[in-house]
Amino acid sequence: MPSRLTILGASIALALAACTDEPRPNVAAADESAEAAPESPAAAPTVEEAVEFVERAEAELSENAEFVGRTLWVQANFITFDTNWLAARAGADSTELAVRLANETKRFEGLDLPPEVARKMDILRTGITMPAPSRPGAAQELADISTWLESTYSTGTYEYQGEALDLPALERIIDSSRDPEELAEVWAGWRTVSAPMADRYARMMEIASEGARELGFDDLAEMWLSKYGMEPEEMEAEVNRLWSQVEPLYEQLHCDVRAGLNEFYGDEVQPAEGPIRADLLGNMWAQQWSNIYDIVAPEGASEGVDLTSLLEENDYTPRRMIETGEAFFTSLGFEPLPDTFWERSLFTQPPDREVVCHASAWDVDNVDDLRIKMCTEVDAEDFQTVHHELGHNFYQRAYAGQDFLFRDGAHDGFHEAIGDFVALSITPEYLREIGLIDEVPDASADLGLLMRQALDKIAFLPFGMLMDQWRWRVLRGEVAPEDYNSAWWALREQYQGVVPPVERPPEAFDPGAKYHIPANVPYLRYFLSFIMQFQFHQAACEMAGWDGPLHRCSIYGNEEVGRRFQAMLELGQSQPWPDALEAFTGTREMDGSAIIAYFEPLMSYLEERNAGRQCGW
Repeated sequence: MPSRLTILGASIALALAACTDEPRPNVAAADESAEAAPESPAAAPTVEEAVEFVERAEAELSENAEFVGRTLWVQANFITFDTNWLAARAGADSTELAVRLANETKRFEGLDLPPEVARKMDILRTGITMPAPSRPGAAQELADISTWLESTYSTGTYEYQGEALDLPALERIIDSSRDPEELAEVWAGWRTVSAPMADRYARMMEIASEGARELGFDDLAEMWLSKYGMEPEEMEAEVNRLWSQVEPLYEQLHCDVRAGLNEFYGDEVQPAEGPIRADLLGNMWAQQWSNIYDIVAPEGASEGVDLTSLLEENDYTPRRMIETGEAFFTSLGFEPLPDTFWERSLFTQPPDREVVCHASAWDVDNVDDLRIKMCTEVDAEDFQTVHHELGHNFYQRAYAGQDFLFRDGAHDGFHEAIGDFVALSITPEYLREIGLIDEVPDASADLGLLMRQALDKIAFLPFGMLMDQWRWRVLRGEVAPEDYNSAWWALREQYQGVVPPVERPPEAFDPGAKYHIPANVPYLRYFLSFIMQFQFHQAACEMAGWDGPLHRCSIYGNEEVGRRFQAMLELGQSQPWPDALEAFTGTREMDGSAIIAYFEPLMSYLEERNAGRQCGW
């Protein structure tokens, strides 16, 4: 299941739309000899003025959102010089508007504002991912660099065996090959695409950091961490706390997977101790490992369900996969997607043009023009991805009735968790209900199913955390551009226990080989979502009265769970995220214990398997 860029309701990401400051007259005195009039002291701002400002800000954002949404949609679906130019221009104008509004909030600091108005002020101030300083030309330079980086990534190719292969083609090799020499070449080949990005990335960080300081933050890392309704250092501590809850399970999984790879490849390719070679894990970024299930499957475990084969045997197409995903949500009581979704979405990779294949969900007009964009393959991975992306769309529609600045997730981890929470109900029982299998495998298949899930869900957790750990260090100035790559691999080894298959040259920029770095998508949202989706799943199964193993629970067809779910989604960003979390789960704290409960049978198995092995790295 790939990680995704999602246009989150566009309240900030898209809806900080194309608008420049109004032209200002030249106020130089016509008669330089005239005596300047004394300045009147500025009147203290009032609560009424603050309310009027917020109303004006929302009107400006709403008015321009659709233009920016359609501009970026066209650029993502038709990558050309001209669409890149348009996207850069829209991005620059959006940033200028965002910065202007954020700076205007300073005037109302210290006022005792109504909670709703104060919340909107905070969103305006912290809701910009890449702020430009207000000096002339800065926003355009930032937008030009951002557009170039994303376009470079999306159109990148590597010549392998005489053919220029794009990322999806290279990924297919990494996913399936068992030739360590081929894997190393393809792995390193994709990273030739990101090497030229380093200098422009560093310049982009300089501009955005300057913008963050202008808005009153020490650095851009502080600004990013301020979006969660707590002090930045508290949020960092919260991330570390959540990681500590799940780290023991990851270490056991790493230990068993490394042993399986060692047995398969031998000591020369993968030693029995130490880190794992990143290219052997069946994923271009070693972030999810289910493609090597055949190598590390539990001893004697049943094969369980091969979802990819089932989809192929039942003549599933990309569109039918998406229709099946929609049917899960409608089984919970949600209304079907609008006809325009089916008319305007991109479901498969076009043969005649460059597109951004990275899967994403869009709300183009911030009302009901919902779409997804993905180069869908008929396989288990994209079946999961479809449910994930549709989760964004149903969330976007649920909060469409909120005020403009509240049309977003309670925090960004919520948006990413929604669809994946639903996808946890893709159990054998669910597959039986939709006609893909006739009988549910007995409990002997559970260990294999849990291992497959862990290779995706548990393997991802440290990667999901370290992406922004690296960026926070960059944004704080703790890592200089010449040290970008060494700092990246130090964190990869520290948290994931993986190392590159070949020596990485000083000029490499391996972070840029992952979409979310050049595209400037904060990544902590994914780590939080992987914690919260299990928390949502546990709460939903309790609502449904489920009393069996948590990994066997499916909420498909449960409209009571759907009503409670919808009530949380409708809140959008109108309330602090603990309120939204409590509305569905009954608790106000993010908690990793549901993951431990879900994988408890696997944890017992892994601890038994790893007895006597030297775990850790």
